[in-house]
Amino acid sequence: MAMVGEPEQQHDVRPEITVRRLRAADREGWQRLWQQYLRFYRAALPASTSQSTFARLCQGESGLVGLLAVDADGHAVGLAHLIFHPSTWAERSYCYLEDLFVDPARRGSGVAGRMFEVIYETAREHGATRVYWLTQQYNGAARSLYDTVGHLTSFVVYEHEL
Repeated sequence: MAMVGEPEQQHDVRPEITVRRLRAADREGWQRLWQQYLRFYRAALPASTSQSTFARLCQGESGLVGLLAVDADGHAVGLAHLIFHPSTWAERSYCYLEDLFVDPARRGSGVAGRMFEVIYETAREHGATRVYWLTQQYNGAARSLYDTVGHLTSFVVYEHEL
């Protein structure tokens, strides 16, 4: 796990795409992708929630890690948000991939596949034994990718808002 002050790791998919940790200077590019992601899921969040989320992802505290895919010009083309947490079923932590989004103009170019490689590398660096994620049943395009980078489980998700 990289600590504050340590050199930042960068992961290249091609010379024009880099997947790296999210940083404060990425706010504008992250916000553009984040808003597209929220629109896709027909979700609306208060601005304060997005601000807090971005800050926590950059700080890497509370088990949160933000990753960003950027092109050669530094434009954000993909985001991933990870949450590391303990498990009662394992001695080491799990990694929950809460959010993954690639700019629609860059889909099919290998960005998402490379992001998964970096997600798995990051999870290993944090000592996690598993990476897991959810998607909506109708999200066929994403599920086609997910079938190649993970395996579908039989679990059904329930929730109760508080």
